[in-house]
Amino acid sequence: MQEYDLIIIGGGPAGLAAAVSAKDQGIDSILILERDNQLGGILNQCIHNGFGLHTFKEELTGPEYSQRFIDKATDLKIEYKLNTMVLDVNSDKQVTAVNTEDGILELKANAIILAMGCRERPRGALNIPGSRCAGIYTAGTAQKYVNAEGLMPGKEVVILGSGDIGLIMARRMTLEGAKVKACVELMPHSSGLKRNIVQCLDDFNIPLKLSTTIINIHGHDRLCGVTIAKVDANRKPINGTEEYIACDTLLLSVGLLPENELSRKANIVLNKVTGGPIVDESMQTSIPGIFTCGNVLHVHDLVDNVTTESYTAGKNAADCIKGIHQEGQSVEVIATGGVRYTVPSTINPKNIGKAIDVRFRVGEVHTAAYISVYFDDVREMHLKKKILTPGEMESVKLTKAVFDKYSDCKKITIKVEKE
Repeated sequence: MQEYDLIIIGGGPAGLAAAVSAKDQGIDSILILERDNQLGGILNQCIHNGFGLHTFKEELTGPEYSQRFIDKATDLKIEYKLNTMVLDVNSDKQVTAVNTEDGILELKANAIILAMGCRERPRGALNIPGSRCAGIYTAGTAQKYVNAEGLMPGKEVVILGSGDIGLIMARRMTLEGAKVKACVELMPHSSGLKRNIVQCLDDFNIPLKLSTTIINIHGHDRLCGVTIAKVDANRKPINGTEEYIACDTLLLSVGLLPENELSRKANIVLNKVTGGPIVDESMQTSIPGIFTCGNVLHVHDLVDNVTTESYTAGKNAADCIKGIHQEGQSVEVIATGGVRYTVPSTINPKNIGKAIDVRFRVGEVHTAAYISVYFDDVREMHLKKKILTPGEMESVKLTKAVFDKYSDCKKITIKVEKE
C-alpha cells in the first residue's frame, strides 16, 4: 500500500488550488487523482471569459484560468495520476483507485481532500411526459459538444431551466447560428447570475419565460417540439396556458448535484439542502482528516470563490498533517428566516485567523432586506441588501475580534430580515 501525506480526489480548479495551498504550507507528499485525461476539470470546456477577476485581477477564459493552476502544480512538482477512477474511500483514509497503467491502486493518506465537483440533473429526475427521442441534452453536454468537439447539437433550441450553464449556452448556440426560441423557468425567478441573464438572454432578445414549464415532449426519432404551460403557486400547470414551440433541440439546465458517492461510502455526514458534506471552519467533514472544497461541497457561481475555499481546505489539511489543527468547543451556525444553508455549519474559534467567510444562499428573491447575524440572541450584524436572489451566493465575514467579544457563544444565527 502506497502512502502519502495528502491525497486529493479531483484535479479540477478546487483540487488544484487545494494542492498548491498545501504545498505552500510545506507538505511535499501530495497525490492528485483525476478520472479525466487532463487536469482542469469543467473549466476546460468553458471557453467564455469572466473568470479570475478576483483571483488574478484580470478577465480569463475557463481554460486560461485552469492552466494557471496546472502550471503552478507542475512548477511545484505535485504528483498526479490521470484517467484514474477512485472506487472507494473509507474513514481510515484509505483510497482504492484503478487505471490502465497501474491496475488497482491501494493508497493510504494522513489527510484527504474531496474535490470531485458536481454533475447535472438529468431528464430522468424531472418526470417530463413524452417520447425518448434524440435531441435532448443537458446544457453541459451541449457545451462540450460545441466548445470541445466542434459539433452542433441542433438548430432550433428551447432551454429548460435558467441555471448559469443554460444561460451561457443560449448565447453560445446563438453565436454558432442556432435559433434559441425560449428559456423556460419553473420558478418565478431565475436561478442564474443577473449578469448572465443580461449578457446571454437580454442582449440577444431571447425570451425568459418565468413560472413556466414543459408539459410534453414531441417527436419520434428526433425531437420536433415541446409544449409549455404556465404554472400556479404550487408549480402545477395551468389549463388553457399551453403553448407549442417547434424545435429540434432541448437543453436541460435544471440544477447541479455534488458528486458525493465517495463521501457516502466513507460515511461522511451530508447536508440535506446542499447534498454536500457538512463542514467546520477548516473545511473538515464529520470524519477527522477528510476535508472538502469546491462544487462537491456546495454549488458555486464563481470559480474565484471555489479557489478561496480550496486554499482554506489545503492549508487546514496541511495543519492537520503537521498536528497543529486545534480541537475545542465549536459554535453551531444556524440558517433560518430565508437562508437555506451555511458553509461552514460549525466554527471552532481557535482555528480561525483574522476572520472567516460564511457563505450561504437564500431560498427566494428578497428586495430591500437585511442580512442579520445573531450571536446567541444578540444581533451583531445587520447588513442592508438591495436584492437577494437564490442564484447569487452571499457571504458575511466574521472576525476573530467578534468571537472574542462573544467568547461564551453557543450558536450563530444567520437570517433575512425586512427591518
